[in-house]
Amino acid sequence: MKVVLLGTAAGGGCPQWNCACPVCTSGAPARSQDGVAVSADGRDWYLVNASPDIRAQILATPELAAGPGPRQTPVRGVLLTDAELDHTLGLMMLREGGGLRVWAGRAVLGALGEGFPVRGILGGYSGWEWSELTAGGARDIGGLRVTAFAVGDKRPRYARSSAGPGPWVVAYRFEDPATGGAFVYAPCLARWPDGFDAFTAGAGYVLLDGTFHTAREFGGATGAAGTTAPQAAMGHLPVAGEGGSLEHVRRLRATRPGTRWAYTHLNNTNPMADPGSEEHLEVCRAGAEIPADGTRLEL
Repeated sequence: MKVVLLGTAAGGGCPQWNCACPVCTSGAPARSQDGVAVSADGRDWYLVNASPDIRAQILATPELAAGPGPRQTPVRGVLLTDAELDHTLGLMMLREGGGLRVWAGRAVLGALGEGFPVRGILGGYSGWEWSELTAGGARDIGGLRVTAFAVGDKRPRYARSSAGPGPWVVAYRFEDPATGGAFVYAPCLARWPDGFDAFTAGAGYVLLDGTFHTAREFGGATGAAGTTAPQAAMGHLPVAGEGGSLEHVRRLRATRPGTRWAYTHLNNTNPMADPGSEEHLEVCRAGAEIPADGTRLEL
C-alpha cells in the first residue's frame, strides 16, 4: 500500500491568509489543507478528503498526474471523514473527473445534499456516484480493506440544523491484504474514544489529529475573548496536557514498537508547525512525527 500526505494543515492552511499570529509569521514551512491519497498498486488512487487545495496538491504529486490518455486520471474516488468545508470543497474542483465515486457516512451524505448541496451541483456532471460507508463496517475499495470508525459528532456550521443522526466524523483504517500493512487516518478526534486502541492495533502508521497543541491555544494566539477553550466546541482533542493524545501515544508506544505515530491537520496557531519550536521538539522526543506535505509511505 502506498500513501501520500497531500496536505497536513487544518482549515485555512498554514500560514493562513488573514492571520498574523506568531506561527503564521515565523517563516515555518507552508502547509496546505489536510488530505491523503492511498493506493494498493500505485496505479489506482483514492483521495481521503478533498480540500480547497486539491487541484494544487494533485498537480504537485507525480503519482496523480493525468494520462496516458488526454482525459485519463489515476484518481478513482474520494472517501470523506466528515462534512466540513475544508474536507469537501475540493469536490467542486474535481467536477471534470467523470466516473468518480464518493464514500461517506449517512449524515455526511445528507449534509452534502442539503446544507452544502454539492451532490445536486455535481449531479449536472456525468459519472458521479455516492455510496454510504457505515461506521463499524468494512468494505473492499481498490484492493484495500477499508473500515470506518466513529470518532465524533461535530456538525459543520452549515449543517447545525440537520436532523440527521451521527456519527458525523470518522477515522479510516486501510489494510493491504497482499502485505498485511495497515494505515489509520484520524485527522479529527474530539476525544480518544473507547475502542480506538483496538482500531489502531497492528497499524504500521497512525496519523492523528494534531489541530491544537494545548487546550487554550487558539484564544492565546489570536486574542479571542472568553475563558472557555474553543477547542472543546471545535471537536479536536489537544495534543499536550492531561488527557491529550500524546499521553495515549506514549502509553501505546511502550507495547507497540512496530507502530509509527504522527500528527496532521495542524492549525495555523499550533506551534508544532514550526520545526524549531520547543513544542515540535517535545512531540518528537515523545516518539511521534510531524510530517510535511508530500510525505510518502509504503506499508
